[in-house]
Amino acid sequence: MSATTVAERELTALDRCDRCGAQAYVRAVLATSGGELLFCGHHAREVESKLRPQTSGWQDETSKLHEKPSFAEVD
Repeated sequence: MSATTVAERELTALDRCDRCGAQAYVRAVLATSGGELLFCGHHAREVESKLRPQTSGWQDETSKLHEKPSFAEVD
């Protein structure tokens, strides 16, 4: 198993919040174990102040929540 940095992989619709199962937009990498926790925007905000100091990485992609989808034109 190779070590990867937090920013090497974008979160996708397949990544789910560990608290509620919604789409994850935040990945927290734990400093002590290197394990990761995934959160939706709501649960990330709820735990950030306590959890973030214990992480070696905090990947926040909540800005995607405000992006407008782009659709390719079909001929």
